[in-house]
Amino acid sequence: MKRLVISLITLAVALTSLAADRLSSLPCPILGGELSNSAATSVADIDEVMPRMKALGLNTVLVPAYWELMEPREGQFDFTLIDRTIDVARREQLHVIFLWFGAWKNSMSCYAPGWFKQDTKRFPRAMTAEGKQMEIASCFSDNVLQADLKAFSALMRHIREKDPQHEVVVMMQIENEIGMLESARDHSPLAEKAYNKERWAERYGTDEYADEKFMALSYARYVEHLAKAAREIHDMPLYVNAAMNSRGRRPGEYPSAGPLAHLIDFWHEGAPSIDLLAPDIYDTGFKSWCAQYAMPLRPQDGGKVKNRLFIPESRCCENSGVRALYAFGEHQALGFSPFAIDQASEKETESVTKAYGLIKQVAAANSSLFTLHSSLKTYGLLFDQEDHERIINDDNVVMTCHHYFTLPWDPRATDGSIWPEGGAMLIRLGKFDYLLAGSGVVIDFKTPTEKQQEQQKTLGEDGFAEAGANSQELTAKSQNFNGTRLGLLSVDEVAISDDGTMQYLRRHNGDQTHQGRHARIGVDEWKILHIKLYEY
Repeated sequence: MKRLVISLITLAVALTSLAADRLSSLPCPILGGELSNSAATSVADIDEVMPRMKALGLNTVLVPAYWELMEPREGQFDFTLIDRTIDVARREQLHVIFLWFGAWKNSMSCYAPGWFKQDTKRFPRAMTAEGKQMEIASCFSDNVLQADLKAFSALMRHIREKDPQHEVVVMMQIENEIGMLESARDHSPLAEKAYNKERWAERYGTDEYADEKFMALSYARYVEHLAKAAREIHDMPLYVNAAMNSRGRRPGEYPSAGPLAHLIDFWHEGAPSIDLLAPDIYDTGFKSWCAQYAMPLRPQDGGKVKNRLFIPESRCCENSGVRALYAFGEHQALGFSPFAIDQASEKETESVTKAYGLIKQVAAANSSLFTLHSSLKTYGLLFDQEDHERIINDDNVVMTCHHYFTLPWDPRATDGSIWPEGGAMLIRLGKFDYLLAGSGVVIDFKTPTEKQQEQQKTLGEDGFAEAGANSQELTAKSQNFNGTRLGLLSVDEVAISDDGTMQYLRRHNGDQTHQGRHARIGVDEWKILHIKLYEY
């Protein structure tokens, strides 16, 4: 028994090491963009869109691989679109992550081939409790699995032949936003047989949340068949993505049973060959969704990260750039990718391009910065009109970080318009030495004793304290100051070259720092500031 335990531990360590090696082979960070669902359905589409993605500053493009176009007739495969995507990406020096739109896309079986859709006897549908068939193939059908597996395996073999060294295709997504809609679980005859065999009701109950857990494990087991085949054919990182369970909806009202954060243990049990569970973030609460998927080390994981944050889809908007900076700075995200970036307006993509430009510079300064084991400490800032302050205590440096519009002199802060989000990466280079890369943020630096004795002042439009009753009240409450203070030794705007050399652009010690009171980057600006402090 002792030998068996040791063998199992050795195997677990080996599998953890292999997973780490797979993820370490990826371009880091992944500065991605996902194409809209019909953007690569013809050669002309691919030829037009890929150069545009390069021009936007992406290093990786997430591209659908459509089962219905790849196998229009059963057993006859056409890889024209796959080949064209790889060829153009190679020419443009881009990486590709293919998204397998197989049995399910956004829960539905809409990208399955016509011959599959029409033969519901051979490829049965999921059913509601009332016996209504849905446009969702049943994951309990072996015929469904074998058809999907055959096509996906053919795709993996072709990619191996076309790109054997993983120079272009660096990761695969299996299915897309897998999950149940309308009903929390499948009630088809095959599903009922599996449900009863598992004695699920006795283990978890009979409500919709128990039904969701049953489907989560069942979907994960299905995906594991595809993942194991991929490992044997052409080993590379594999992930599944999830539509969020947001807005207070119940199972069946969102794509239930997908790789959601509250179901991670069921997905890990059913699909151990999957490297990442990835959130598609469209709703409000971006920081909260990130935190649910950036799962840290636990002793029971044997040193393995429970889940590395990778965001394959996020709403493409004017706030996308600062959200990317936050994800990389706060959680050392593996990658970030706005959805339908090919259809977004210039105003929306501009923030992505500018943020990715800053991230590339910061990455050049320290190649390990975006790994989980970087020696540098990093923070992510993300602010809006409601959530506009964060206080960070970094080795006796208290940094009070705000949205830029908390300063008094920009009229947009009080004109009734919605604030654009502000965000940044804050990187500690050493004691009293920081890099700030972002847009729309302001930071002041204090010692802990100075912060404790801080008195709040209402500032006028010139940035100085308002006179009058407020000033008199503060004077009455004032006490003798104890301890030391921090000051800004220098704030330099810099650029970082491809070889990591920091290039001085201009000094910000005057009006740009309010004469030494803070470091700031305006809402319409995208900058890297090198900040040095001193104690007095």
